[in-house]
Amino acid sequence: MADLDPEEFRRLGRQVVDWIADYRAGLGERPVRPAVEPGSVRAELDKPLPELPGELSGLLAELDRVVVPASTHWQHPRFFGFFPANASLHSLLGDMLSGGLGAQGMLWSTSPAATEVEQALLDALADELGLDPAFTFAGGGGGVIQDSASSAALVALLAALHRARPDWRERGVDGRERVYVTAETHSSLAKAVRVAGLGERALRVVDTDPTTLAMDPGALAADLAADVAAGLVPVLVCATVGTTGTGAVDPVRAVAAAVATTAPTAWLHVDAAWAGVAGLCPEHRHLLDGVELADSFCTDAHKWLLTAFDASLLWVREAHALPAALSITPEYLRDAASESARVVDYRDWQVPLGRRFRALKLWTVLHGMGLSGVREHLRGHVALAGELAGWVRDDPGFELAAEPSLALVCLRVATDRGPDADDAATRSVLERVNATGRALVTHTTVRGRYVLRVAIGSVGTRDGDVAELWELLRAEAGAVRG
Repeated sequence: MADLDPEEFRRLGRQVVDWIADYRAGLGERPVRPAVEPGSVRAELDKPLPELPGELSGLLAELDRVVVPASTHWQHPRFFGFFPANASLHSLLGDMLSGGLGAQGMLWSTSPAATEVEQALLDALADELGLDPAFTFAGGGGGVIQDSASSAALVALLAALHRARPDWRERGVDGRERVYVTAETHSSLAKAVRVAGLGERALRVVDTDPTTLAMDPGALAADLAADVAAGLVPVLVCATVGTTGTGAVDPVRAVAAAVATTAPTAWLHVDAAWAGVAGLCPEHRHLLDGVELADSFCTDAHKWLLTAFDASLLWVREAHALPAALSITPEYLRDAASESARVVDYRDWQVPLGRRFRALKLWTVLHGMGLSGVREHLRGHVALAGELAGWVRDDPGFELAAEPSLALVCLRVATDRGPDADDAATRSVLERVNATGRALVTHTTVRGRYVLRVAIGSVGTRDGDVAELWELLRAEAGAVRG
């Protein structure tokens, strides 16, 4: 059977765009999270696959009947859980363009445009974020769009292993390698350590400042020195700008000094998956102080930069670092352009061979919003978080569990009956708020205490949505207190 002809595609494409537009227009009226039982969606679809072609209208009707009612609506204006996963309609247009081209950008020669658009965008964004010129291709480094910050952490670790142990690709690891994180570091670093074959014993958890929860540079220096003295090999240190739990910011400059003094061959990776894009606003660029001393830096376009998942931006100071660790070139991937050393083959900058033209959706966002629109988006959410934090400070029934970090507010219920009672009440309030369907929040623990996280960042979130959440929190806390 032949594929759609262009005119039929045009007709059906209008139906799809209309469906998406209608879905987004009505999001605010839907419950944020569905009330469904495990297995219910599969049960609805427990039937043979169609033998004959069907009308697209039938598929769209099934989406309305089965998929939408069983979806957690990440683009909902009152989705305050985890971190945002912005999928602006601008970026969806870019995704359509990428899919329409259907490029497979594993080599420069398989899609010169996909490669060079990505290079140009990442160089320009590095400049707008205030990154050191060494992170650009013109400066000897370069950027790449990974699928996630988890993949960025993994390839950074593999490059770090190659630096620490140049024979690593042939001989593997020997058990002496060590990776340094804190208890607040994202779990993707622990997973990267496992995937790289280092084993959990390779993970060294560095103490944090008891007030800020940021990495303690003195503790890091002591851990590095002790391991070097014991004949171990410090491979990678991960500093975080905006931890998942509370948005804590590790002092990158001091961390870099500890590495340079104690273990100068160790790789310094900065994970700024959520908060890094705030550097587009000059007033928040101080958060990236010291990043110029790092070997790699990562921030996600698909969290707070209006770009549909997946699009994680990774920059490295040395362009050859990732290919040196990751490149494997069978005969069928050899060509004149690659061997000329005049091009970048992004398949050598990631774990998979194949890659999509992700840069198009990011380009579409930047073109359609402009940097001014992106900054307005970021600043608006930071202002809403400040307003919410002010309400918490003024209400004796609540307390901040940590100082607000950009658009993240961490709070708990205050019962005057002690920490255990506060934790129980906070847990109950979270469950009750989420059960209403009117908003969604998530939790973490801070110094062993249960904490409610409000991550403001959805594309459609406005001041009325935050005010509605606050009224819900107050009402449910009142009900819990009795």
